[in-house]
Amino acid sequence: MSLNDALSIAMSGLRANQAAMALVSSNVANAETPGYVRKSIDQVTSNSGSYGANVSIVGVNRELDQYIQAQLRTETSGAGYASLKSNFLQQLQSMYGNPGSTGTLEDAFNGLTTAVQALSTSADSQSARIGVVNAASVLTQQLNSMTQGIQTLRGAAENGINDSVKTANDLMKQIATINNHLAANPNGGTSTDSSTAALLDQRDQYVTQLSELMDIRVTTNGANQITVFTGSGVQLVGQEAATLSFNAQGTVTPNTAWDSNASKSTLGSVTVSFANGGSIDLTASGGIKSGKIAAYTELRDKTLVEAQSQLDQFAASISSALSDKTTAATLTQPTAGTQAAAIDVSGMNSGNVMHLTYTDASNVQHQISIVRVDDPSVLPLSNSVTADPNDQVYGIDFSGSPASVIAQLNTALNGKLTFSGTSLSAITAQNNPTLTTLTAASVTTTALPTSLTGGSAELSLFTDNGSAYTGAISASGSQITGLAGRLTVNAGLISDPSKLVVYSSSTAAGDTTRSNFILSQLTTAKFQYSPGAGVGSASAPFNGTLLSYMQQFTSAQGAQANAAQQLADGQNVVLNTLQQKMSTSSGVNIDDEMAHLLSLQNAYSANARVMSTVNDMYKTLMQAF
Repeated sequence: MSLNDALSIAMSGLRANQAAMALVSSNVANAETPGYVRKSIDQVTSNSGSYGANVSIVGVNRELDQYIQAQLRTETSGAGYASLKSNFLQQLQSMYGNPGSTGTLEDAFNGLTTAVQALSTSADSQSARIGVVNAASVLTQQLNSMTQGIQTLRGAAENGINDSVKTANDLMKQIATINNHLAANPNGGTSTDSSTAALLDQRDQYVTQLSELMDIRVTTNGANQITVFTGSGVQLVGQEAATLSFNAQGTVTPNTAWDSNASKSTLGSVTVSFANGGSIDLTASGGIKSGKIAAYTELRDKTLVEAQSQLDQFAASISSALSDKTTAATLTQPTAGTQAAAIDVSGMNSGNVMHLTYTDASNVQHQISIVRVDDPSVLPLSNSVTADPNDQVYGIDFSGSPASVIAQLNTALNGKLTFSGTSLSAITAQNNPTLTTLTAASVTTTALPTSLTGGSAELSLFTDNGSAYTGAISASGSQITGLAGRLTVNAGLISDPSKLVVYSSSTAAGDTTRSNFILSQLTTAKFQYSPGAGVGSASAPFNGTLLSYMQQFTSAQGAQANAAQQLADGQNVVLNTLQQKMSTSSGVNIDDEMAHLLSLQNAYSANARVMSTVNDMYKTLMQAF
């Protein structure tokens, strides 16, 4: 080996040692920097003359476990989804409160039943009458407040989607910018220079932040460029970034709802638009399945809508329980084999129902619900309008003449039953002797807020902002939607609480007929509830008292909040475990770096000693000449 070869080898070693020590210094300095990946020198040996070998630096290695990184991104999406959903459900649960606590919906309902019990004991007591009115007001205020709270949460979800979309767009632009920088100066493989390695660290941070907002999938090419897709396969970033847009709406109310038909939707959708043209509605297609955006969307359109529906169903049930009266029609036999019923439908309001039951030739029973409709644009009605899964529902437009109503009834029943008459107060329903047997007929009507002394125990204790709740359906939607936020105590009862007892001009002093009716409806009467609110099912709707229904959906809400919390806790455990694994495999260990630095210093000293020795040998040779 010549002295020049020895000098060259020592010099290459010094350069490698210097570069490696610089990386150690950088590793230590960035030990606490989020997303920093430990760096190491990528070096190769090359021949130097006949003996020995030089060391050449070909780049910087990022000590990255790509499998753990991919798993980490998946779990980051899951944690973002679970934590956000749990946070919202805990806020929702705080509105419901703990069973038995004061200031809750159950507490307000129990306060009303207690007040009515006191009224039944002392019907002539003015303070007992006022006590019922005050307790009813507390219940309506509780329902109003809970509705406002739910809609505030829905509004927060709408704003959360909007903010998340803006953040996602910024992140995708940053990722595309780094991709383009790498395209201008590609290094290939996993080996690169220090500045490019720092860019890759930064890009990985952007991708991780994006994964918290939505589920994504990432592929990498040979030039260290990545392509980002949604979990459903929609490309978001490559050489160019797609653009997410969200048409955020204004104030969110129970009547604002997302619809896949953009012309009907009153809430925003997330749409991705591509640089080369075209777009996809990710909300309608379900293209985002995890992350914060998915959680916000699910909360806004499903979870919180269901919570509002439960309150509305309860408000509708307690209102109808006190104000609705069902009157059975008397069946007659005009001729052999025929059954007829004279039905008075003149008192039906929009949303009220005429009930018919008949058996066919095979002795199969059929239940028919004829719903009064004053807005023909909503026809035909769905069978889900009533809670009973056995009902066949027909909507009849009552806005025309009695002849028009009768014609519609005959068309709807198609010969199974026939209708006749000249007045809504006396419509005759009759079976077809060869096809059916009419077994029952009745009409359910609603007592109007102004009809407090009509001679019936039924009364409109609760109103829809002063109007009767009848379950009306119109082009603007169903009356039940948002009812809990509009429920008020009848102004006529507030001004004259005696009407809680006096139901006719001949009501005797101390008469408890009306107060006993109210108490019975509130405490022991059982009702069927629409499964659309998430309690019961279409085939087996929940049937029970008002209190049991309330306890059913409040306990379900508590269970849902607990389940969400457990899921979030479990997801965070998984995420923390992966982060620790990532830190172990790709993070900086100060002790290891110090040990490495010590070995580099020793190698540096050895290379320096070689150079010093070669220098001395050169001097000796020069002196010899």
